[in-house]
Amino acid sequence: MNFMRTALLLAAMTAIFMGVGYLVGGTGGMAFAFVVAAAMNLFTYWNADKMVLRMNGAREVDARTAPEFHDLVAQLAQQAGLPMPKVYVIDNPQPNAFATGRNPENAAVAATTGLLRSLSREELAAVMAHELGHVRNRDTLTMTVTATIAGAVSMLANFALFFGGGSRENNNPLGAVGVIVAALVAPLAAMLVQMAVSRTREYAADRAAAEITGRPAWLASALAKIQNGAKRIPNEAAERNPAMAPLFIINPLSGARMDNLFSTHPSTENRIAALQAMEATRDAAPPAAPAPRVAVPRVGRTGPAFDRPRGPWG
Repeated sequence: MNFMRTALLLAAMTAIFMGVGYLVGGTGGMAFAFVVAAAMNLFTYWNADKMVLRMNGAREVDARTAPEFHDLVAQLAQQAGLPMPKVYVIDNPQPNAFATGRNPENAAVAATTGLLRSLSREELAAVMAHELGHVRNRDTLTMTVTATIAGAVSMLANFALFFGGGSRENNNPLGAVGVIVAALVAPLAAMLVQMAVSRTREYAADRAAAEITGRPAWLASALAKIQNGAKRIPNEAAERNPAMAPLFIINPLSGARMDNLFSTHPSTENRIAALQAMEATRDAAPPAAPAPRVAVPRVGRTGPAFDRPRGPWG
């Protein structure tokens, strides 16, 4: 099922890319766009995760450089039945996180320094469990490829607007009108594909986090804090590359621009309500065998989790 979803997504993005090529350069432009899209699909399959991490300025950490955070992710991965992913920290004051990678064996999870500084240990455990839920559900390839190709579609559309033409030489059947349509419609179509993928996957990852930690209320509390922080603190990397927004646990765009007119994330209030309902069901259930719980490591007075420790993680 996940393979089919990824294949359909790639087909949709390729069709959008070819449509832009046709509107700009006719059949020749469409053929060129198909070749470019095919090469891009192959390239993004192997390299999209590295590109996303690089665009966000993520740096890899390990048990030596960030022992508490790394150990927490390791315990959560074991609890989820997953291989240990690579762990990254992003020097960004906005609290947020995302996962990437083409499969669980090549996955990576990343958290901003703002997230590490603002959440409790339990809340951080829930957020990273959410990201591991994406890894377990194999959403990371789909979402990363979507973000990469959607960004390329937008770039091609902008290129068409500024450098495209409506002359007979480029065999454009719609002339200047086709260029304008490509510039306006293509990014919107790519955004709609992203929305269709991202919204349902966030709810599924929320449920996975509740299963992994055994405490839905932890993630509900974390989402409220992250939403509040994302509204107040801009994420410059995401503002420069808005196609990456669906990767994050909460929409990182400030709303100062029109990029989040159509949100790629479901309502945070609805997500919190769903998690609170899970918590209420858990509390009302008759006593049974203890639910799996992750042991959240305590932080000592040495070995800070990042360069300038603050808050509960240092």
